[in-house]
Amino acid sequence: MKTVLVTGATSGIGLVIASHLHENGFRVYGTSRTPEKHCKALPFEILELEVTSLVSIQHCIDTCLAKAGKIDILVNNAGIAVCGSAEETSLEQAYKQVETNFWGTVKMTRAILPAMRRQRSGRIITIGSLAGIIGVPYQSYYSASKHALEGFFKSLRIEVRPFNIGISLIEPGFFKTNLHNVFEYAAPAIADYDRFRKHALHVFSSSIEHADTPESVARIVVKIVNSQNPGFSYRAGKNSWIAPLLQFACYKLYESGVRGKFRL
Repeated sequence: MKTVLVTGATSGIGLVIASHLHENGFRVYGTSRTPEKHCKALPFEILELEVTSLVSIQHCIDTCLAKAGKIDILVNNAGIAVCGSAEETSLEQAYKQVETNFWGTVKMTRAILPAMRRQRSGRIITIGSLAGIIGVPYQSYYSASKHALEGFFKSLRIEVRPFNIGISLIEPGFFKTNLHNVFEYAAPAIADYDRFRKHALHVFSSSIEHADTPESVARIVVKIVNSQNPGFSYRAGKNSWIAPLLQFACYKLYESGVRGKFRL
């Protein structure tokens, strides 16, 4: 039985991934900053983890290894989303965004690599975003954090292949989750952006509420885990190929479409 560690596994895409893996016979350990709130409600074990803390990361991995003996798959899912214009977003919020989404994921990955390298096997699957390929207005720092993951893992994939460690990144578009209910909003607000920001947030919320549920992302995770030679990039969600393709084929047309959608 393969052991999977899923960060941020108590809500949204992470919960669906962890539940799907559990139902398909994997030994699943999820993580949360507050495991005591979730341990009785979930069918898999929840370990405490704060991805921005090296001490917390090492303790989580050591605990998982002590319980299971090895970790076959890491699913990097934990993250946050700061919404607002780049100018409105405080530097503290910007640092927090990148510290959590990029550095938290990198720290978790670096901490698990020694164990996977020793066992000469492993899969590291990271939940990126379509925003890591294209630019998204009013989510500039979120987009930056996801773009950074693309570059880091493309390079890491080549470095660790000799040790039979597979690196893959899933790039979801909009899915029906509670993400828009836990957005952190940029501050201090600037009046000139009010009308545009309001519409952008409406676009985000409406797109999430009318999207598919994220079971397809969980199925991609299982596909990657069961593959002998998984690819790097896997897109998920309605029309997840259209925007990146249009961006690379004709940037002016892509930008015009984004401006129209967001009324900019």
